[in-house]
Amino acid sequence: MKKIGLVVKTDAKAIRKADEFESWLHVRNVSVVRRENLLSGSGRPNKQHTTVSSAPEDLFCVFVLGGDGTFLSAVRWIGNQNIPILGIKFGEVGFLAEITEDRLFSVAENILNNDFTTNLRMRLSVKLIREGAEFVRETVLNDVVINKGALARLAHIRTYINDHYLTTYRADGLILSTPTGSTAYSLAAGGPIIHPEVPGIIMTPICPFTLTNRPLIVPDSVRIKIQLNEKSSNIMLTFDGQSGLEIDEKDIILVEKGPQPVRMITMPDQHYFDVLKAKLRWSGGRV
Repeated sequence: MKKIGLVVKTDAKAIRKADEFESWLHVRNVSVVRRENLLSGSGRPNKQHTTVSSAPEDLFCVFVLGGDGTFLSAVRWIGNQNIPILGIKFGEVGFLAEITEDRLFSVAENILNNDFTTNLRMRLSVKLIREGAEFVRETVLNDVVINKGALARLAHIRTYINDHYLTTYRADGLILSTPTGSTAYSLAAGGPIIHPEVPGIIMTPICPFTLTNRPLIVPDSVRIKIQLNEKSSNIMLTFDGQSGLEIDEKDIILVEKGPQPVRMITMPDQHYFDVLKAKLRWSGGRV
């Protein structure tokens, strides 16, 4: 019996489709592990579907019904396991969903018959060193962001490449992005679009005080070290926009290519550049 993971956006339309899809899978003798965050009328979590802290290692694949935020949450749920994942669009403009909801069942039939391929998407490994010891370790698919609070002064972000000093960014923040994440927050901050198969890490300052501080692409083989200047306060470090914590000048952030990429299921008729043109409305394309 195959076991499928199902991660669902907290949206009525997505939940209805997930219920239909779950019944469809059960008819085909497929076990389902479903993860969602429903609230009942009392405001307490709905216990209809059990939420587990990490994906079971014996999952055949994971279907994600939602937008990019739901997809990133599902990737965190999978962790470093080698489980293929497919996104089905139920959100706003996004780049991580491979198919639309009207194709769900036909594509799922192919996947259950092992008729699919996967592309590997690089992730970043992020370590926060505090008081000489590893305090936090995270892996991100899109980006890790250093961002100042609304009332904080400009952040002064000392940056090193392989322990060689690069510059001190005076900016609202700094985004370190994968090629997959180049179409997310980094793009909104003026960063370049990088094809997912191009190896590299994008460093995009957010509203830099010095206009000559431009986005920079470095090889994915380097290690980036970041530390704030003295007397920094109200500065946050966030991971894929999913979680974060406050940091100060005593913390050291280390970022490098992660050891385990994400296996994203791809369809033979789906081309990256077509998605890019449609999402960005190039040449009259529609979202």
